[in-house]
Amino acid sequence: MNAQFSHFPSFSPFPSSFPPGTLIGETVAARLIAKAGSLTSLAKCPASTIQILGAEKALFRALKTKGNTPKYGLIYHSSFIGRAAAKNKGRISRYLANKCSIASRIDTFTEDPTTKYGEKLKEQVEERLRFYDTGAAPRKNVDVMTSVRKELEAAGVLVVGAGGEDGGKEKKKKKEKKEKKKGKEVAEEEEDEEEEMEVSPKKDKKKRKTDEVEESAETKKKKKKKDKK
Repeated sequence: MNAQFSHFPSFSPFPSSFPPGTLIGETVAARLIAKAGSLTSLAKCPASTIQILGAEKALFRALKTKGNTPKYGLIYHSSFIGRAAAKNKGRISRYLANKCSIASRIDTFTEDPTTKYGEKLKEQVEERLRFYDTGAAPRKNVDVMTSVRKELEAAGVLVVGAGGEDGGKEKKKKKEKKEKKKGKEVAEEEEDEEEEMEVSPKKDKKKRKTDEVEESAETKKKKKKKDKK
């Protein structure tokens, strides 16, 4: 969030280790972080929560009166919503909240902060505004993120790992290990069942013998009683 959200270098509420970014501005970003409590708690919030963060009173009032829920909270102060037409303000606020959630998660979990993702996210919002005005189709998020990843890998900032080929191989190995373990467990269960099936007839024979012995003893007792009478 720190790297992806700011584009006002004159005001910086963040530590100097985070470079200024380009998404919604440092002031709006700082308000969102303060409202959520921390950057990690903001990263845990879904986009729908970020969209109305700061408008809780209006939300609960609308729920009580069964009126229209608010379309934006603190995110309203972003310049993107002011540039959008009145009919598109709700749509662009939802889209911007989506990009804010992505940016906050990137800043939370990346070890080396970079502004590349923030720049591309801002370009996506610009394309979305253009789409609402002219109908020009925007790029897909997958294509944009893969292009940023390739740029960072080429620059040596990002090392191919969990998301690359090595990560895929590791996942395959883990799956194979799990499947082997499951196969062994199933085979052991089958062997146990077979052993139980083998043991159960023997137990049945023993029970039958004991039952026969008990019956014979009872019949003998009855005969003795009759003879005494």
